[in-house]
Amino acid sequence: MLLNCGAREMRAGELRGSGRNQQFAGLVLTLPGKIKRRYLGVLELKAKNGELIPVITMDMETAVASVVQAETTPGTPMEALKAQAVVSRSYFVAGGGRHTDFDFCDLTHCQFMREPPASDSAAANAATSTRGLVLTYGEKPVAAMFTRSCGGRTRPPEEIRVTQNGYPYFSVPCDFCYNNPVRWTRKVSREDAALLRLRGENGRLAIGRRLGWDAVPSNNFTVQEDGGEATLHGVGEGHGIGLCQRGARNMAEHGSDYRAILDHYFPNTRLEAFPPVP
Repeated sequence: MLLNCGAREMRAGELRGSGRNQQFAGLVLTLPGKIKRRYLGVLELKAKNGELIPVITMDMETAVASVVQAETTPGTPMEALKAQAVVSRSYFVAGGGRHTDFDFCDLTHCQFMREPPASDSAAANAATSTRGLVLTYGEKPVAAMFTRSCGGRTRPPEEIRVTQNGYPYFSVPCDFCYNNPVRWTRKVSREDAALLRLRGENGRLAIGRRLGWDAVPSNNFTVQEDGGEATLHGVGEGHGIGLCQRGARNMAEHGSDYRAILDHYFPNTRLEAFPPVP
C-alpha cells in the first residue's frame, strides 16, 4: 500500500490509524462514488490478495448504539430500543466467526451499522441504560437474531432451513403482526420459486443479491404458479426469527418494559451481565 500524507510518502503491507496514545478516533472511510462511512475507533488497513481490507476496532457500547440507531425506525419507544440494544449486544458477544479477517461486517449479513449516534440520542441512551446486559441460555450468551416484522409468529431456524446451534428459538405468537400483517405480493420465475422451497432463507438471500433485497421480503408466503412465472403472496419482513421489531414496538407502546419484551420473544433465556460479575 502507498500512503500519501502531506509531503510524506510511506509504503507498507499494513497500516494502523488511531488517536493520540492509541485512543479511538473519528474516522471516515470512502470509496469515491460508492460509499462514505463514519466510525469511532481504531483502523487497521491490510492488503491481501489484491484487496484492501479495512477493519475498525470500536468500543462495544459504541457498536451497540450504532446498530440500534441504524436498525430501528424513528419514534420507536425507549423500552423497545432497550430490547434491541440487548439483542444487538448479545449477537456481538456470541455471534462471531462469520468472516475470516474480521469479526463482523456492517451490513445486514451481520448487523446493519452506520455512524455512532449523538451521546444524548435515544439509541445511545438505550445502549447506556442496558450496558453489558446480554441474553443467555444454558449459561452461554445467545447470538440473538431479530426481524422487522414476523407476520404473526416468529419462526424457528429449521423452518426456513437455517442451521442454528445453542439457543433453539421457539415459535412465539405476535398478536400485533397477526392482527395487522404487512402484506406483499411479488412475481418471480418458477426456478426462483423452486429455489425458495429448496433452500429457504439462503435461497431468499441469493435472490436478493441478484434482484434486490426487496425481491422477496420474507419467508412467509404461498406460491401460485402461472406459466413460466410464480406469484408469491406473503406477510412480514425479514427472516422472522427472534425479536420482532414491529411487535416489540407495539408492546412498548402498551406499557411493556424491555425485560418483558425479551421474555416474550426469547423464552427460557436469562438477562445477565457480560462479562459475568464474580
